[in-house]
Amino acid sequence: MESNITNDQNYKYQKAKEKVQAIKGFYGNLMAYCIVIPILAYINYSTTSFPWAIFPALGWGFGLVMNGLYAYGYNPLFSKDWEERKIKEFMQKS
Repeated sequence: MESNITNDQNYKYQKAKEKVQAIKGFYGNLMAYCIVIPILAYINYSTTSFPWAIFPALGWGFGLVMNGLYAYGYNPLFSKDWEERKIKEFMQKS
């Protein structure tokens, strides 16, 4: 019984650690976005009239939104229920 409690605590700790790392990665990505995109915009508007800086801003911005959704647990394609069903399915097969 004691080992089940310990295993459960270890599992919860690992899941919490993964979540914290995902959120930390999101904020690192957000900080880089907030630094790099204005620099690219400055370079763009000081050198040419074509607004090419919008392309990396939109592409990276989309990736940033997806990263944030994943980090905070929103994933409509692979929800928590789906994950649990798959885990149970694979556990029953072995």
